[in-house]
Amino acid sequence: MHKNNKFCFASDNYAGVCPEAWEAMIEANEGFARSYGDDEWTDRASDAIRETFETDCQVFFVFNGTAANSLALAALCHSYHSILVHETAHVETDECGAPEFFSNGTKVLLLHGANGKIDPQEIERLVRKRTDIHYPKPKVVSITQATELGTVYSLGEVQAIGEAARAYDLRLHMDGARFANAVASIGCKPREITWQAGVDTLCLGGAKNGMAMGEAVVFFNKELAHEFDYRCKQAGQLASKMRFLAAPWVGMLGKSTLGQGVWLQRARHANEMAKLLEEHMRSIPQAKILFPRQANSLFLELPPAAVESLRARGWVFYSFIGQGGCRFMCSWDTQTEQVEALVADLREVV
Repeated sequence: MHKNNKFCFASDNYAGVCPEAWEAMIEANEGFARSYGDDEWTDRASDAIRETFETDCQVFFVFNGTAANSLALAALCHSYHSILVHETAHVETDECGAPEFFSNGTKVLLLHGANGKIDPQEIERLVRKRTDIHYPKPKVVSITQATELGTVYSLGEVQAIGEAARAYDLRLHMDGARFANAVASIGCKPREITWQAGVDTLCLGGAKNGMAMGEAVVFFNKELAHEFDYRCKQAGQLASKMRFLAAPWVGMLGKSTLGQGVWLQRARHANEMAKLLEEHMRSIPQAKILFPRQANSLFLELPPAAVESLRARGWVFYSFIGQGGCRFMCSWDTQTEQVEALVADLREVV
């Protein structure tokens, strides 16, 4: 069993670097390379992303998801605009106001919808709510894929939101910190769930998929990428040794020994571990599943005493939805024996 196995359900950020990403960084460490992105590895990684999405898109690499989302949203609107997001979206609840900061005050407006997903009718409601000059004009819809509640927008749902956005001349941004898990869950082509469904800009997650750090900001609408390189520089996101942000993407987007894309293979494994955990939890009456499990996390309502007992035994997980609401997150490195050990302990304490 892996070291620190009881930490493995807190977050996919807790996992280490997967071998393919690590090996690519080692290979990139040979010799000298041009700085600030003018290197072979950055070109290869950008081309790999274009091949993955089967389109000519503009690609930028930044250090983390907060920068990716915030700078991308700032590029899509002006300070007098507003960004429409689900009330549980990461850009609303967990970015410390960064989207507003980097856009010089663009207002974030909250939408409702079941299971962490935007209802397209909510877009119409907020757009039509007010149209006077005293109201921050809606300009961007941002969706989180997979959502903060572990659910996944289906192809049809993204298409419906894309249609609603176009109907009101809104741009569509996708926070894809766990995009790989969503694609693995749906089983679609990456292009189908992004630019073909109306997504203008995607923040493609690397850290949660098995990389050490680094996210890719992908502009399918290349006109919106105008001077985005300057935004990255001003925000401290232009890496001098960019090859080490870019190289892991080459490893992750390449083929595995099984002939599959590494990024999807790793995401599929994380999803499968969450599915296994869900199957076990369904046999425990005291464990109530709060939301449909569609990616690599499972939300449970557990008796408070059981939560305390699990933590006393060394298990680490997040509490989200009030007392007893717990999130168990699986990663590329979660193992079957870790799932079974957690379930065994829970059976003993409930």
